[in-house]
Amino acid sequence: MGEFSGGRRYFLGALVFLLCHPPAAAARGSRTDGLQHSQSALSGTLPHFLQEPDDAYIIKSNPIKLRCRAQPALQIFFKCNGEWVHQNQHTAMEHADQGTGLKIREVMINVSRQQVEDFHGPEDYWCLCVAWSHLGTSKSRKATVRIAYLRKNFEQEPQGKEVPIKSMIVLHCRPPEGVPAAEVEWLKNEEPISSLEDDNIDTRASHNLIISLARLSDSGNYTCLASNIVAKRRSATATVIVFVNGGWSSWTDWSECNVRCGRGVQKRSRTCTNPAPLNGGAFCEGMSVQKSTCNAPCPVDGGWSEWSQWAECSTECERHRSRDCSAPEPKHGGQLCDGAALDTENCTGGLCTQTGIEGNNDVALYSGLAVGLVTMVLLIAAFMLYRRNQSEYGVDVIDSSALTGGFQSFSFKTARQGNPLLMNSSIQPDLTVSRTYTSPICFPDSMDKELISEPSLFDPLPDLKVKVQSSFMVSLGVSDRAEYHVKSPPQTFPRGLVPDRSAVETLDRKEKSLLIPQGLNPSCTSRPLLRTDGVFGHAGGRLVVPNTGVSLLVPHSAIAEDTTWELHMIISQEDTGPQSEDDSEVLLSPSVTYGPPGLDLSCPISMTIAHCADVSAADWSIRLKRQTQDSGWEEVMTVDEESVSCYCQLESQCCHLLVNRPGRYALVGEALTQAAGKRLKVAAFGSMEPDAVSYSLRVYCVDDTPHAFQEVVSLERGQGGRLLEEPKTLLFRRSSFSLQVSIQDVPQFLWSIKPFTTCQEFTFSQVWCSNQTPLQCAFSLERFSPAANQLSCKISVRQVKGHEQILQVYTTVTENEKDTVPFFTQSDCTITSQTGSRAFKIPPSIRQRICATFDTANAKGKDWQLLAQKLNIERNLCYFAQQASPSAVILNLWEAQHQEKGDLDSLARALEEISKVHCKSSASSCSNEDLDSDYT
Repeated sequence: MGEFSGGRRYFLGALVFLLCHPPAAAARGSRTDGLQHSQSALSGTLPHFLQEPDDAYIIKSNPIKLRCRAQPALQIFFKCNGEWVHQNQHTAMEHADQGTGLKIREVMINVSRQQVEDFHGPEDYWCLCVAWSHLGTSKSRKATVRIAYLRKNFEQEPQGKEVPIKSMIVLHCRPPEGVPAAEVEWLKNEEPISSLEDDNIDTRASHNLIISLARLSDSGNYTCLASNIVAKRRSATATVIVFVNGGWSSWTDWSECNVRCGRGVQKRSRTCTNPAPLNGGAFCEGMSVQKSTCNAPCPVDGGWSEWSQWAECSTECERHRSRDCSAPEPKHGGQLCDGAALDTENCTGGLCTQTGIEGNNDVALYSGLAVGLVTMVLLIAAFMLYRRNQSEYGVDVIDSSALTGGFQSFSFKTARQGNPLLMNSSIQPDLTVSRTYTSPICFPDSMDKELISEPSLFDPLPDLKVKVQSSFMVSLGVSDRAEYHVKSPPQTFPRGLVPDRSAVETLDRKEKSLLIPQGLNPSCTSRPLLRTDGVFGHAGGRLVVPNTGVSLLVPHSAIAEDTTWELHMIISQEDTGPQSEDDSEVLLSPSVTYGPPGLDLSCPISMTIAHCADVSAADWSIRLKRQTQDSGWEEVMTVDEESVSCYCQLESQCCHLLVNRPGRYALVGEALTQAAGKRLKVAAFGSMEPDAVSYSLRVYCVDDTPHAFQEVVSLERGQGGRLLEEPKTLLFRRSSFSLQVSIQDVPQFLWSIKPFTTCQEFTFSQVWCSNQTPLQCAFSLERFSPAANQLSCKISVRQVKGHEQILQVYTTVTENEKDTVPFFTQSDCTITSQTGSRAFKIPPSIRQRICATFDTANAKGKDWQLLAQKLNIERNLCYFAQQASPSAVILNLWEAQHQEKGDLDSLARALEEISKVHCKSSASSCSNEDLDSDYT
């Protein structure tokens, strides 16, 4: 009733308004036809709304305005929530349409936030317009008025996920409740993304983000952004990782059989790189290495067939018979038959009578022989005259055929095999390249059934029977049919030792025991003292400390005949060394002792010691020091200076010394510039902890010498560790910057590592003055699940502002790896010494002739100085000048330099070049005055 009475009241008011303003058509003649026409139109038309009120939202406390406009309209009023809005709250405007002359009325009201909040109806706050004309009323549409807002919390936020490549990614997002409803926008790494720019992305499906085919580039941080007219809201960031599961590459070709004779093993490998696992993807399942048995044909030495029947007697009163090297034929590298294939004998019993010649013809026979003899004499005289013009040597071995004809050239190459420390690694590094250290490791033990029989570095040269050619044959004074025999020695034991089986076993056991200090357990000794012994006589030999780069060469005839010495070599490291107290000098090699102290030798021995200095540039001053009786150290020589007391041939990784006095020696170095560097060996080992959850990954940095790395091997053997990657070499400069070791790319969803432990550091002084002591840092990783048995990561070892090495680790983690995986797969070396000609490359007969040729100077300068020059021994020649046989000492040094190379090509080439020299060598010899001054 209220609404009806109120409406009637406003309606009656409108009628009163119309009555109070009659249309005075008769009184106003000036408004005749047009006005009458308008009144007629007004009386026959309902109001028509030109503008109806729109839905509106109140933002914060700002009121909104609702508008209505209609024609023809006498009055327009708003009605909100069923109640008429008071006339005073209306703002009205009126004007006539210029085209039709009809009245257009426009009304506006304000609606406040308070009005909306005070309304408590079953529906939203609403308003409409009512317009009047003479014919009746018209109502507009309802316009709702709502208070705008946007809540803070999302109804559903996107969740991070890991998905394989080329799969579908769906990120769900339900924005917070709000009026009006919020619109959703997606951000990737804070940059907007749209399906209009990328067909692979759809952002239109119920606010969700859909990526049809996941790509590596789709990895990132995604955020759902909701907004309306009031505010914007951001969801939590969802991290999406697109990972790639590893795939195996194709198998490599099968390797060669690892034995040269009999049953062996060949292998092939593949790598998890097709593709490589990325972003925590699964490692390849299966084995990376396959092994298969193989059978290598054994060498078959040739054998002579039966002699053929004697041929008929020739006119020269000789008959011949022959045989072939075909019973059997030499196969697979077997030796040729030893001996002559043709046999000749006189067929007349010493009385040479030709058919048809009687005794009275003896005069003619002897006349012919005389003529032949004279001719032979003339030919020999002419040839000797020619030789005199070509060379002034009494005994000439300059012709390289002395080497190529006197003995064979061998190439001793070990079979390709993996690093024995790399056990159960998922991806094996390429181990077909040569080893890092060129020093002798050990001699093969023929009594060890586990070792494969291969040609040793020090095996004797086979029995050869080669015809000597050219000037070498003539200079030896042999006939045109002379044969030169090189026989292998019947035994390798010095005179006075019994070469029976028991002696061999005794010596074997002795050498085994001498490798480890008495009373020490090798598994618990952190810095072991290594010792090896051997008995040597007049024939000389070689003594080796296995796996350390240290060896000793005792020259032939250095020990007097009918005399034997038991020589020993000891490698030890102590807290105090030969370096200076102010740290200006650093130890570059292990300290090596050889003896016994009273050893009496007729010529210097050759000792090889590995070092860790980078000698590619002149940045070092390297000195050889010897320990004195009072445990001090004295300088023997500087490598770059002249000396007659000893000789030092410095190479990239080792140093060859010629010394006379037994004692303890070591190499120290003083850095001359900031660019001076020493080589570090970097290696990573790992083992599972007893709790079967933690995995210990240990990184070692040690001076790059074989002996120093053996300390790491000894330590890891006791801990049950395994080598995870082939060790690498890092150049560490004298720049005062530290060494950093960091672990990277650990799979975050499989393994965890304690915060702030991913990078560790060694100070410069710790590394520079390590004195062959290993530096170790450890990383402890924990796996989230026992099923996580694959570990892949990178280890970076770098000097600040210097060089860097990366160790790529791919390994399989097993809980019982200590029980199932041994640390070594090869038995230790037991033979550490060899005696006699087996220890030398150059056969004694050839060596004797070379020394006889070059020890005596001649007019053309082809003496020992030219030999030294051609063998790249060009400095400190005064040392050789004061030796009894300079050529012999030079050859001893050559033997030490080439102990790992099984051929004599370099020596043969040097002799061939010398044979072409026709002028004096440019190398200057030492005068007697120089020698006298050196001695004083």
